[in-house]
Amino acid sequence: MAVFTPVDEADARSLLQRFSLGELRSLRGISSGIENTNYFLSTTTGEYVLTLFERLTHAQLPFYIDLMSHLAEHDVPVPHPQVTHDGTRITEVHGKPSAIVTRLPGQCQMQPGTVHNALVGATLARMHLAGQDFPIVQPNLLGVEWWARTAPIVAPHLPANAADMLRDEVAAQVAFAATDAPRGLPCGPAHCDLFRDNVLFAGTPDAPELGGFIDFYFAGCDTWLFDVAVCINDWAITHATGEIRADLADAFLAAYAAERPFTDAERAAWPLMLRAAALRFWMSRLFDFYLPRPAQTLTPHDPTHFERILRLRRAHTPLVLP
Repeated sequence: MAVFTPVDEADARSLLQRFSLGELRSLRGISSGIENTNYFLSTTTGEYVLTLFERLTHAQLPFYIDLMSHLAEHDVPVPHPQVTHDGTRITEVHGKPSAIVTRLPGQCQMQPGTVHNALVGATLARMHLAGQDFPIVQPNLLGVEWWARTAPIVAPHLPANAADMLRDEVAAQVAFAATDAPRGLPCGPAHCDLFRDNVLFAGTPDAPELGGFIDFYFAGCDTWLFDVAVCINDWAITHATGEIRADLADAFLAAYAAERPFTDAERAAWPLMLRAAALRFWMSRLFDFYLPRPAQTLTPHDPTHFERILRLRRAHTPLVLP
């Protein structure tokens, strides 16, 4: 959500002529994130988010845009892509594919408690179930094949012990992916990036309500357990150390399982999946840190955070699935 491509009010007014969303009131760039250009777009009919896609191609976008539409139409709280006068959801601004989606209520909660974890866990399970009949299939583009390709690129930037761990973990994940075990895990459309800054909460501090899940542009078809592991590694930890907090993890996992019970195959794969989720974000942060792209507003995330988490998950798994 960094500002890679500048958009001014004249651009926004021209774009809005393709929609029935009223007249422009204000346009404001969103500085957080590292992948796409995003603006808050306020019009006389409501509040929206304009996204210009810097990484994804026009051919790849129907999966993400249509998935959000599908989920929104199944009462999952996600941004709803808006339709142009000619019936399309994907447009173009400054040569970049773009979309306008509804802006959801609420704010991110960067210090979540058990109530927040339970809300996210239950909604994630409902999201997974709602996506079962989504017709488009697209793999997680930052999955195991990307890990295998990217490890040789980022490893030379690391100290020897970190590089050795990276190569060893990638080898373990590639070996697991080559077995029959992953094919026995429930799978389908997954968010793949459901961090604390991608969930909004409305309501009050004492009685939070889930405003919705945002930023689906890392989504892909993957095991649902990977989605859960990504969440536990961010929502249910002590962030200074990366250690899992049992109270937060139990709240998340119990709420998820109440909507979609875990399988025995998922319980067996859980330790390795927690490692996979840590590896994916360690590698992407290493890539963004050492091979950055220019942007007007861009602050790469610290790679060492997920290096610590991966070391912990390789050492032991302090919780089991319900």
